Amino acid sequence: MSKKHFTMQEQDQLRRNPYVRNVSAKAITYTDAFKERFIQQHSQGTLPSEIFQEAGFPIDVLGATRIQKASNRWRTAFQEQGSAAAGLTDGRKHASGRPLNRELSLEEKYARLEAKMKWLEAENEFLKKARSTRKADEKKKIQLRTRQKFELIQQMMHTCSFQGKVHVLCAIAGVSRSGYYRYCSESARLHRQKQEQEDHKVKAIILKAYHYRRRNKGARQIKKTLALEYNVIYNLKRIRRIMQKYNIVCPLRKANPARRMAKATQEHRTCPNLLKRAFKPGIAGKVLLTDITYLTYGISKRAYLSTIKDAETNEILAYEVSASLGLDIAMESLKQLKKHRHLTSDALIHSDQGFHYTSPKFQKLVKQMGFNQSMSRRGNCWDNAPQESFFGHFKDETNFKTCMTLEEVKQEVKSYMIYYNHYRGQWNLNKLPSARYRRQLEAA
Repeated sequence: MSKKHFTMQEQDQLRRNPYVRNVSAKAITYTDAFKERFIQQHSQGTLPSEIFQEAGFPIDVLGATRIQKASNRWRTAFQEQGSAAAGLTDGRKHASGRPLNRELSLEEKYARLEAKMKWLEAENEFLKKARSTRKADEKKKIQLRTRQKFELIQQMMHTCSFQGKVHVLCAIAGVSRSGYYRYCSESARLHRQKQEQEDHKVKAIILKAYHYRRRNKGARQIKKTLALEYNVIYNLKRIRRIMQKYNIVCPLRKANPARRMAKATQEHRTCPNLLKRAFKPGIAGKVLLTDITYLTYGISKRAYLSTIKDAETNEILAYEVSASLGLDIAMESLKQLKKHRHLTSDALIHSDQGFHYTSPKFQKLVKQMGFNQSMSRRGNCWDNAPQESFFGHFKDETNFKTCMTLEEVKQEVKSYMIYYNHYRGQWNLNKLPSARYRRQLEAA
């Protein structure tokens, strides 16, 4: 093809020639009759440019390069095929791989539907054999890799009903025919055979680390064992590929059924971070912070403390001590807010994304009490920093080592809450205790 492009006027001029089948800006297609005429006149000694000029083609528009290339191409085709009809006919429409613009017959439609049905059956059988570690509530779709699709096509091609239907199976599988033929080539087969031998060697080394000290391990632990005990460095992706290929299964921790059920049913929902660390709105009873901490007492005994704090005055409005970490500890502390009359109508209660605060029961009670709910971002303790700061001071200024029973712990907590709210002055509150600062703020 020549680099010379035809203008719109030149294309119109060429289309008027009876020996032109089609013309575009880059190419021109001649009729078979003109090619036969060219061969006959050229065999009698006529020059190519003279033949084109006698046929009505403008030489300056076509160019010498385009005429010479067409001449060489037709003479070579005629010499190889041995006849004008076979050597000069345009066969691009038969070899381009493009679909013909015709309607398929009933037999062809039936064959394509049968091929698609057989492919889906083979694909389902393949996925049944493959081991899946997906959780029940995951919606991720399992898909075959390209190499696995080539394997299925190769298996189906061995059956008599699919002979000559490579293009149909490749279209159904969503892969290219050139890729499939490259997969079936001898060089690709030798490469897969060589890779299989290398994978067997790697498998033997991985199994040594897998059974080291008679403790089965996962991919990351195998990687560390190979490096420490066998001085072998393998990529983590390679280890996982070999384990998946040869079904080397690592021990799996059992998932918490309650958490899986909550995630599957989507009952526990998180709330957006409406507070955005605006802890000081200037009004008492508007921003409420809540959290739960543990208290160690006696001989390795543990209790739990839930508090609700006014972010503006730092006053502890409600608290609950419990021996268990159930939902009741958060619910009881929330119910205690009913006795406070200074809370605003649009009060916002802020917490982390703990199991208590995402519970439907807790969120329902918050709505019934007329509060809005906000939650910190996941793993970000700074979004609830004043509440965390209170727990730090609380544990520094209390002593639970002498407490031997839960009642003694509750008495110590009650004593400290009275001291903290009514007698402990705070520098950022005009050096006043929390309760006195709230009264002063309300009076102002």
